[in-house]
Amino acid sequence: MPKNDDNNGAIRRRDMLRRRYLPDMAPTPEEISPLTRYVIDGIPKRPPRGSTVADGLRFAEGASNRMVMSLYPAPSMPAIEELAASWDLHPTIVEDLLLGQQRPKLDRYEDITFITIRSARYIDAREEVDFAEFHILMKPQAIVILCQDNQWIDGTSASNFGDPRHVDDRIKTLLDDAELLSLGPRAVAYRLIDAIVDGYAPVLRGIAIDQEQIERQVFSGDAAVAERIYNLSQEIIDMQHTTSSVSEVLQRLNKDFIRSGMPEKLHAYLADVADHLTRDNTRVAEYRESLSQILSVNATLVAQRQNEDMKKISGWAAIIFAPTLISSIYGMNFDIMPELHWAFGYPMAILMMLGFTLLLYWIFKRSKWM
Repeated sequence: MPKNDDNNGAIRRRDMLRRRYLPDMAPTPEEISPLTRYVIDGIPKRPPRGSTVADGLRFAEGASNRMVMSLYPAPSMPAIEELAASWDLHPTIVEDLLLGQQRPKLDRYEDITFITIRSARYIDAREEVDFAEFHILMKPQAIVILCQDNQWIDGTSASNFGDPRHVDDRIKTLLDDAELLSLGPRAVAYRLIDAIVDGYAPVLRGIAIDQEQIERQVFSGDAAVAERIYNLSQEIIDMQHTTSSVSEVLQRLNKDFIRSGMPEKLHAYLADVADHLTRDNTRVAEYRESLSQILSVNATLVAQRQNEDMKKISGWAAIIFAPTLISSIYGMNFDIMPELHWAFGYPMAILMMLGFTLLLYWIFKRSKWM
């Protein structure tokens, strides 16, 4: 069976799985055309009106100084189907493009490199890290970037990509260095990964600020801090998984580029991104360890407060027990009991109960149980 037929069959099979297992999935937004640029000697230009994915590949393969770059703000089923047919994609890639929810990874299929990477933004109001998944497909002279979650690195919704100002910003992020772009699709992949990794730093700053707030909250005795610690720790764990996975992707990408004869300039750029990512990994690990220590301190403080409460409860129980014991003895209705028929028996019992109460209160107060 031809490979394209396999791809079309995979698309239909994945569409069926989506309908069967993902009924609550948000509907695909109104189709947004991909942003495509033809690049000659590092200079991007708009393609002719009505150009297809196949036209872009033919343009790029027409000369060694050419490249085509396409950005899909909200990849739809028809768009992925056209891409799969034009690029002759492996069914496994098609499945990943359709279903998403992949951890950062790098796979190679003949002359196609498939990269999954995740950007991150910190939503301070919710103390959550918002991740966005991106898929990168690379051929020797072509690159496709798919915004799997229908948003850009900075959180711009795909629906805003129709605004020329947003389009220019996206294109500038990827294509504003002619000298670098002359190195081909690998340079575009580097620019995207570099922008994503740069976005991790504000996330870590936001986490650090909230962690400092939590430290102060712990010693204030706020009972709600435990839930806040747990929620932030989950975000840190997710961030750690992302940064560590992206590090692995970057290492593999660097090795692939070296094997294919990577220019020294691009190698230096990738090394710089790797250094930033290493620092991010270190910071995330430190934040996770620090938050774990804060959780332990909070548990200790909670136990201390509970112990203080138990002391007070035990002290008051003992104070109440003393008069209760005396009154219960004299309330047993025996006829022959000391001082039962004595005129001062009742006042003496009351004084004894009051005396024991005051004595125990003084003892517990002195012992700081009250």
